[in-house]
Amino acid sequence: SGAPMVEEAVLAVAGPVLGDEVRFTNSPWRFSIDDVRRRLGLQRLVVINDLVAQALSIAALRADEIATLKSGRRDPGQPALVIAPGTGLGVAFLVNNTGTRAGIPSEAGHATFAPMDHIQVEILSHLQSQHGHVSVERLLSGSGLLAIATTLAKINGQIIDVRDPRDVSARAAAGQCPTCHEAIRIFSSILGSTAGNLALTLLTGGGIFISGGLCRGLRSLWDVAALTEAFIAKGQAKSYLDGLPIDQILRPHTGLLGAALYVESPIRPA
Repeated sequence: SGAPMVEEAVLAVAGPVLGDEVRFTNSPWRFSIDDVRRRLGLQRLVVINDLVAQALSIAALRADEIATLKSGRRDPGQPALVIAPGTGLGVAFLVNNTGTRAGIPSEAGHATFAPMDHIQVEILSHLQSQHGHVSVERLLSGSGLLAIATTLAKINGQIIDVRDPRDVSARAAAGQCPTCHEAIRIFSSILGSTAGNLALTLLTGGGIFISGGLCRGLRSLWDVAALTEAFIAKGQAKSYLDGLPIDQILRPHTGLLGAALYVESPIRPA
């Protein structure tokens, strides 16, 4: 009458799964899949990317667990995009393979950031002096929101006392700090532009889903107009992007749900 034996497990991790050794992208943690399997006494251990797990959860979400940011027509037969700013920037795609949905991982957060206007060019210039290569996640992450706010203050000759991304959102919400309010607008715009780039990369007619706790915390402060405008501002591709919906996932811990659903999937995503 003891506890039932666990024979199979799925772990969703924040990083690429390219072989037996798993290294977290924004953490020094690493482990061997086979070593962990043996230590836990499992017959089978599968490790998948955390954004793949979140992508797999989409079909199981209730209507009240998703909020529409931009209306559009979703074709479930076409790929969908999941983008999640957090500690870093997670990106994954969901594809329909003869009726079975499979998650496709991505390291698109490490692609080079492309500014859209002169303010973003100035922010990029400041960040390049600090980091050299400026990836998209240097701006689309918790630390990125903080970097946008502090860099914007420098450009404007100001000093603002923000040490955490939550400080930025709290000051913006209180109406105390125009710089923090503008930082969230710029963050929204960069998120929209980046999502638009990725939607064109794979033609994600299945829709765009924004996920993660950082964006849930910003929900009341979103500049949805800036996000949408930047999403569709792609020249000749504007009409295609204008037809795609953008939704925000409100349910927390969708990675756990997706990892559980992965066990049931006959197609194993990479």
